This record gives sequence, structure tokens and C-alpha cells, in this order.
Amino acid sequence: MTVLFAIALAGLGTYLTRAVFIIAMARRRFPPLVLRALEHVAPAVLGSLVVSMLMSSASALSFGVAEAAGLLTAVLVAWRTRNHVYTLIAAMGVLWALSAI
Repeated sequence: MTVLFAIALAGLGTYLTRAVFIIAMARRRFPPLVLRALEHVAPAVLGSLVVSMLMSSASALSFGVAEAAGLLTAVLVAWRTRNHVYTLIAAMGVLWALSAI
């Protein structure tokens, strides 16, 4: 199996698993309980991204000034705006800017 074939197969598999769900649920309404649960997906993903960013390959905590400033920025922006996109953009901007210095 070539690398290109493996990449194409993985891409096709990913596309099909998403397309089947979208097609199957296109004409149905989600129950209110599911909609409430889906509201917590974005904060959970953001939290998992933060934790995975702070861990090194040796499973040790890697936390510096840039990470602390980015995390504090994320908390403040999330608290003020309640918008996940603004939170991610602001926190990553601060992290990248301080990491570049």
C-alpha cells in the first residue's frame, strides 16, 4: 500500500463517516436534551486542546509565561464575550506573540 493510497483511504473514510451522519439526520429534529449537551462540546474541545498543549511528549507539565498569559487571556475573553471563536483567536494570538519574543 502506498502512502498516497493510505491518505486517500483515510480521507474517504473520514468524509463518509461525517456524510452518513449528516444525511441520516437531515430531516430530523434533535431532542432538547441533545441540543443542551451539544452546547458543551466547544468548551470541552477547547479544554482538551489546552491540556494537550501544556503536556510534553514525556507526559510532563510544560507551563511557562506565554502559556499562562494565553490561558488568562482565554478566561477573560470567554467570560466577557461568551464566544468560543473570539476566545481561541485572542488566546492563540497572545500565546504566539509571547512565544515569539
